[in-house]
Amino acid sequence: MHLPQLVMLDRDGVINVDSPDYILTPAQWQPIPGSLAAIARLHQAGIKVAIVSNQSALGRGTIDQSKFDAIHAKMMQAIEAAGGRIDHVAYCPHHPDDGCSCRKPLPGMVLETLQALDTPAEDAVMIGDSLRDIAAADAAGVMGMLVQSGYHDAAAILTSARALQPQIAAFDNLAAAVDALLQAA
Repeated sequence: MHLPQLVMLDRDGVINVDSPDYILTPAQWQPIPGSLAAIARLHQAGIKVAIVSNQSALGRGTIDQSKFDAIHAKMMQAIEAAGGRIDHVAYCPHHPDDGCSCRKPLPGMVLETLQALDTPAEDAVMIGDSLRDIAAADAAGVMGMLVQSGYHDAAAILTSARALQPQIAAFDNLAAAVDALLQAA
């Protein structure tokens, strides 16, 4: 495996602790231990980092744009304070029933990110905690990696993801995934 030019990250369950009730306030946004340092290590290795995240709480009316922006600002400040950098953010604000082309498992946000950061699919990796993350990556021709730090059934997700990408690797969290990525290169 060669060192990727770009690592795309899902947000909830990968960078921060997820909740089945959504992250609705800046106070609820809490980084998963080691995730901010992992993003910093990617940045220090010269790898572009992007966030690719479904945020249906916006489309559901559960959170307004200003609260979402405040959560996002807290996350970006925490990443930068740890020495990291986010080069691009793509998020789907739509309700799952809206029929948009960006919501994962569709590849819209992954393709947008590849184009925005001028990166070929074969030089990118998508790290997520759900099957929809891996399905979106796979549909865009991007290698996926799983982390098991979300609140979902990690074993079932891994089994389903292997149907899409048989060689997919799964790690406890983002820190472990980034360690493997940087050591494999």
